[in-house]
Amino acid sequence: MTVGRRLAALLCLGSALFALSACGEADFSEEERRVIATLSLSALGELPPDPSNRFSDDPQAAAFGEALFFDTGMSANGEVACATCHLPERQFQDDLALSQGIGTTHRRSMPLANVAYSPWQFWDGRKDSLWSQALDPIEDAAEHGFDRVAVAHRVASVHSEGYEALFGPLPALDELPGRAGPRGDAAARSAWEALSDGERRSVDVLYVNVGKSLDAFLRTIRHQPTRFDRFADQVAAGRGPGEDVALTPLEIEGLRLFIGKANCIDCHNGPRFTDDHFHNTGVPPLPGLPDDRGRAGIIERLLDDPFNCLGEFSDAGEGDCAELRFMVTDSPELERAFKTPSLRGAASRPPYMHSGQIATLDEVIDHYSAAPEPVSGIGQISPVIFTDRGRQALIAFLQTLDEEVSDP
Repeated sequence: MTVGRRLAALLCLGSALFALSACGEADFSEEERRVIATLSLSALGELPPDPSNRFSDDPQAAAFGEALFFDTGMSANGEVACATCHLPERQFQDDLALSQGIGTTHRRSMPLANVAYSPWQFWDGRKDSLWSQALDPIEDAAEHGFDRVAVAHRVASVHSEGYEALFGPLPALDELPGRAGPRGDAAARSAWEALSDGERRSVDVLYVNVGKSLDAFLRTIRHQPTRFDRFADQVAAGRGPGEDVALTPLEIEGLRLFIGKANCIDCHNGPRFTDDHFHNTGVPPLPGLPDDRGRAGIIERLLDDPFNCLGEFSDAGEGDCAELRFMVTDSPELERAFKTPSLRGAASRPPYMHSGQIATLDEVIDHYSAAPEPVSGIGQISPVIFTDRGRQALIAFLQTLDEEVSDP
């Protein structure tokens, strides 16, 4: 063999070895392959129906819900819509530590892709369906600042055609005041109490139908496959990924940390990178905000909610609502426990935690490295020591979970 041919052969061998090291596929154990496969969007099953909402998968309801989602007229000042805090171009969240509606809220908005898979909504899980969740901000003084009768009037004046095509004739509203509701200001609450039982019920039914339509729209918001998903599918199939889906050596290191000694996968598992459970990770309260007990602070409210799965406005059958029926209601582990957020897209949506207490991913890793004791309750994380290389690797892997933007 000539020197030139030997050099060419070495270059080819070097290229092949680099390709193997870049994808890392050949080095994965069978258990690692199995775990990686569980993280791909390909492993996400069909979205189950919502038994509490018979309109949940109705395309006409989804179209009506979309119109409501972007309607700023569904607020006290005519300037706040659901889309104000859930921006479509920003993963349906707003990049703020504390979301801003009529006023400033106490929490960070969560992205909406695939939230319909979760049995609990909000950081504390105080709602057990998307339709019930969608109603909460409308009456919240810091968010939409609206009330139920005002919603009814808005639907009648702007959305009557869409509403009646789904739910039939609107109730008679001519004799009702302009504002009235159980969660409004003193005047609105007084006006609500002055209504007859029949008037309140007819408004509640309309209000619930608004929520169920918003639910139908929210169920259509889905994650899109990322570079990691294409890589994971190739690994699961036992094939080396092609050049277009290979992860870098640093990203592979981060993936191995994530599913290995960093213990991230204990809570951030499955195709949505969340266990949908509630954990106290020692995140400190934000000074100046009301005390926030997380899951422990909302159990009574959830059980008494007239809009929960067992309530009179639910479409669920006798054997449904298992999550609500059998949920844990009294445990020290609920104290200051907050819902595990999905990590899909997380690398590009700081700040982090339920009130934006942590500004960057580097600082998030610092927090989990230190595993500080919570101010109350039981801490559920253990310290993990990261090298500088390990930190870089973990962040590099998380960036592979960002959806790729196509060139126009």
